[in-house]
Amino acid sequence: MAQSSEPIEVYLEIGQKRTFAGALDWPGWARNGRDADAALQALCDAGPRYAGVLRGSTLGFHAPADVSTFTVVERLAGTASTDFGTPAAAPSADTQPVGAAALQRFELLLPACWGAFDAAVAAATDQELRRGPRGGGRPLAGIIQHVLGADQGSLATLGWKLPQDDTADWRAALEHTRQAILDALGAAARGEIPARGPRGGQRTPPRYFVRDVAWHVLDHAWEIEDRMTDQSFLQT
Repeated sequence: MAQSSEPIEVYLEIGQKRTFAGALDWPGWARNGRDADAALQALCDAGPRYAGVLRGSTLGFHAPADVSTFTVVERLAGTASTDFGTPAAAPSADTQPVGAAALQRFELLLPACWGAFDAAVAAATDQELRRGPRGGGRPLAGIIQHVLGADQGSLATLGWKLPQDDTADWRAALEHTRQAILDALGAAARGEIPARGPRGGQRTPPRYFVRDVAWHVLDHAWEIEDRMTDQSFLQT
């Protein structure tokens, strides 16, 4: 696998118990650790996995050679969400508008992340996922519903109303929600969604919307892979 020694800009979201490291230009590539050093190492370790997600795209991602590749450009204060294991702070770069080139890039990146999730779901369909040390962890159907619910919540924070779809089929529900994400992102990039809601509250910037959606679906794709009893498909 090709590796890169080119500098990669990252930000840190620093909580009391956990720190997240995220790559500014690569939404979805974010990992956490007990402190900054551990988070950066976890991000580096996940580089080949993220490269696998984008392998079929034309985005040209190469995993870093080591943590010295990273340049920390911003440090953000974390929250209780950070300590719980969910990144929740938007780097300042995410306040920039989404131009045509960035929109096209996001329209390639998001489907790649969704493809990784779908592949993990397909591989795990006939398996029972490992439970945690105290029996924790959602079953596969629960993970799918959780991802759907989170995506719908992210759409609401962007200011997009998801049309009702009464289908009972989760595959159709995923397709319906994903199309709404792409539609909403395009509308936000074109300035068709006001930055503030009708009551004056700040909406999620579209760049952070992409970062949030990509991280969440990849986090659960990798969770599924890690909890599978048969991981032979990971060697292919």
